[in-house]
Formats: sequence, structure tokens, C-alpha cells
Amino acid sequence: MAGALRDLKILDFSTLLPGPIGTMILADLGADVLKVEAPYRLDLIRYNPPFDEGESTLYHALNRSKRSIAIDLKQPEGIEIVKKLIGEYDILLEQFRPGVMDRFGLGYQDLKQVNPRLIYCSLSGFGQTGPYRERAGHDITYLSLSGLMSISHRRGQRPMPHAVQIADILAGSYNSVVAILAAVIHRGSTGEGQHLDISMTDGAIALTTHYAPFYLCDGKDLEPEESYLVGGVHFYDFYETKDGRYLAVGPVERPFYMQLCQAIGREELMNEYDFDHPEMDRLKAEMKNIIAGKTRDEWAEIFSRFDACTEPVLTIGEMCEHPLTQARGMIVEVPKPDGSVQRQVGSPFKLSATPPEYRSVGPKLGEHTDEVLQSLGYSGPEIAVLRERETVR
Repeated sequence: MAGALRDLKILDFSTLLPGPIGTMILADLGADVLKVEAPYRLDLIRYNPPFDEGESTLYHALNRSKRSIAIDLKQPEGIEIVKKLIGEYDILLEQFRPGVMDRFGLGYQDLKQVNPRLIYCSLSGFGQTGPYRERAGHDITYLSLSGLMSISHRRGQRPMPHAVQIADILAGSYNSVVAILAAVIHRGSTGEGQHLDISMTDGAIALTTHYAPFYLCDGKDLEPEESYLVGGVHFYDFYETKDGRYLAVGPVERPFYMQLCQAIGREELMNEYDFDHPEMDRLKAEMKNIIAGKTRDEWAEIFSRFDACTEPVLTIGEMCEHPLTQARGMIVEVPKPDGSVQRQVGSPFKLSATPPEYRSVGPKLGEHTDEVLQSLGYSGPEIAVLRERETVR
């Protein structure tokens, strides 16, 4: 069954996390993604544990179903190979700092002369314009500049780094995918390609949509715990159980709150449903003592009979084996070159006619170099010369 994006051919110049996740999403949905790697400067993700027969399983997951060609972009012959590829691979994603691809002669203005239909996605921390365009950054700095970290902690405590790179993935990877697919639709009706400028900081700022109005409309900056999402009001929070585990309690709406009160055997608390309850600290302390009276699994069994938006906090291992994860097909088996499989987290997209497909784990460096060059018309002797000159690997 062919993937929904089977007609898309994408050159992937990205490394590490944001770009590779974006192109992994596209590859899962059927796109032909060719990863362009430097011959002698490996993607640092290749060094990340854990390893499967000496190769990073994280690299295998982020780059599954992709092919790899290793090209030295500092050599004119390498640039020529890329320009030949652009005739066929008319979507490009790059994750260098602004200006780097231009210096190689591979910027959007250069390559659209080769293929006017080219969709060229530049993914960066701060965008292609503005005073921070050449500044270094990481997820924690993008989130900090967005204002989100100022309210993502308890009163009197410091902001805590998140376990997941929110700006990298949500504001970088997913926004790149959305922009690329929007540009594909535009090109389908007009024949025109375009340049996409995706900033992870812009994307993080966009995540403040439901907080920014407090300032934009009322001139007020929120303080930590003023939002119920950070445990400031109502019972929306994490509570420790008798065995040192945690329960997530999230019944924001009244009907779910009523179910919570029934589940814990405290119907009298039903009358305390008030986001701005003057004694919320006392009520939350009482809730804390109630939840501490049973183990996590005991509460999980109790709440399985109620619709109270309350669930146990699972470890990653527990999540992988959980009946919901299994039923939704979120752990998949991806083929390895030796015929065995590697378990990975699957795609969240459920398409009835064109479901995601997992063709192979991430490729070895330059695994498909000869294959790709031959498709471009290079002869065996010509490829041998390119290898001898270390233009390709």
C-alpha cells in the first residue's frame, strides 16, 4: 500500500533532532527522503546510545526509511552533484545557520534557478532575518525567549528544563512539516516553489497563544502558578502516592471533577468546584493526603471505573507495554539490513487508505551513494574518481 506522500522527493541536509524528525514524519508517510551527509563529519546523533551492533538506535529511529549519500560540499564536484539532484528532489530541508548554504552556492536563490518548482525549507533557531539570525541556541534558550519558562515552574522555584525538546520538535519539526505540505499544495495549483523560513523561537512564541492575551489585552504578565496548568488553581496537578509514584489529576471541567470526588469517596468536595477558591491551598493539601493513602496502581484500578481525567504517571517502559500503546500500534517493528527488526516508537498518524510505513532503520553513512549517483547518470569510473578525490563516500 503506497504512502500518502509517495510522490514527494526530499533532500535532507539536517542533523541532530529537529530536521531529522520532520523528514522522518514525511518518510513514514511515504516520501522519498535522501539524507545528504558530510563524508568526514558525522551527524552527532550517530554517537548517541543506546547502540544496536555498534550503531545508534536513536539515529536508526530518527532516520528510518531514508537513504544516505555522503557529499563533500566544499568541493565543486560535490556542489554539482547537489544541483543535479535538485532536478529530481524538488523539496529541500536544511538546518544550517543562515547564510551557510548561500556560501556553498546552494541557497534558495541559487537552486531555484536550477528548479523553479523547488520548495526550500530553512529551519533555524531564530529565523533567517532579525538580530539573532546568526546566534547559537538550543531548545532551552528558544523556550526562554518565548516567555513560556517564566510561568513553567512553582512559586519560589527556578524554571526546570523539560525532558522533551518542545521548541525543537513541536515548533521546529512539526512546523516544518506543516509548512512543507502547505507549499506542496500551493505548488500543485500554481506550479510555483517558494522559500520557507521556520524559526523554532517563532514556533515557541506561537505556543503562548492562550497566555499572551493577558499581556496584549490587559497589560498583565502572568506569575508562576497563576495558570491552572502549573498547579496554581483548582486540583489540576501531580500527586504522590503511597508507594512514591505519582498520579496525574486533571479534571478541569465540572462533570469530571464530580467523578473525581466520587472516586476518592469525598462527595462533600463537590461543592468546592471553584477555580479561584479562596482556600485552594488547603484543599490541595487535603487532596495530597488523600492520594498519599493508596499506591499508584490501587488508584489506577479505582479510576479505571470513573471518567475523571485522572491517570497514573508511567515510566517509558510501562508506556511501551501499556495496553493502550499496544492497541494503538505505537510500538512498531522496523526492518534491519540483516532481516531482523528493531522496535521503535511509531507514527501517530492513522490514515485509513495510506497508513504510515516503516521501510528500514536509519542508513549507514553513504549507504546509497553509488545507487544515487548511478541514477544521475554517473558511470562506474566517474564514481571511482569522485571517491578517490573524497568528494563522496
